[in-house]
This record gives sequence, structure tokens and C-alpha cells, in this order.
Amino acid sequence: MLQASTLLFFPMLMMFAAISDLFTMTISNRISIALVLIFIPLAYFGGVPLPEIGLHLACGAGILVLTFGMFAFGWIGGGDAKLAAATAVWIGWDHLGDYGLDAALLGGALTLGILMFRNRPLPRWGIAVEWMTRLHDKQAGVPYGIALAIAGLFVYPDTSLWIATVVA
Repeated sequence: MLQASTLLFFPMLMMFAAISDLFTMTISNRISIALVLIFIPLAYFGGVPLPEIGLHLACGAGILVLTFGMFAFGWIGGGDAKLAAATAVWIGWDHLGDYGLDAALLGGALTLGILMFRNRPLPRWGIAVEWMTRLHDKQAGVPYGIALAIAGLFVYPDTSLWIATVVA
């Protein structure tokens, strides 16, 4: 049961965050809170040493400070900042660079794709689809949570929690 929980909770919550951001341009605080609260017992009972769990939490706190600075400048949304921090808790310092690089590359590709989408006329059938008209709006932001979630999913199999779970 512990193994299944460890292997499923993070991916499910990340997919939910990405889908939510796509359809509503928001990421619920509940997702980020759940990610952090679920990590602690799964890591502990999964055999991750307490000092390492503390380092993972410190990683999340550091990223929260960094991303809220980015939010203050209007570079990212508040939900994106919290999702990045919660993801950092799961991946830790060891994989933070990989996560940042993946998120930047995926976010760039996502942004370019959305800009291309916005430069084309919205199909007539798409006008009736609320999330599509919101995404097509040139004044709207980019649902960057999609890139953050996918980057987290790319990096997660390399983390100590995943490896401890799969090896156990």
C-alpha cells in the first residue's frame, strides 16, 4: 500500500494541477498543501532518513521564497509559485537543477505554442468552449503549471523517495 501511494500520489496530483491550470488558469492551494502533507509520511515510512526529509522541506521553502519573488514581479502566478515549491519538496536539492531546466524548456515550448494558437483565429466551435476562449485571449497569462507539472513528472523517477520505494 505504501509503495502504491508513493508511486501514485505525486503523479496524480501533478496531473490534476496541470489539467486544472489548463481549464481554469488556477491551481488550488489544496493541491500544493496536499503534496507537502502527503510527502512527509510517505518519505518517513518509505525509509527516507529524517535529516533528508528536513532537507526536502528546506528545498521547498527556498523555492517558495524564490518563486514568490517572481510572483511579486508578475512573472508567474501565485498557484505556479506554490506548485513549484511543493514539487521541490518531492524532488529535493539533488534534482532541483534538472527540474528548473525541464520546467524552463517545457514552459518555453508551451508559451510558444500558446502564442501561435493565439495568433490564429479561434475555430467557430471553440468560441462556445469557455476554457478555450480564455486560453486564446491575448491578455491572459500562460498556464505555466502545465510545464511545472510535466517537469516534476520527468524528474520524479530519479528522486530518493521513488528509488527507495521501487527498491524496497
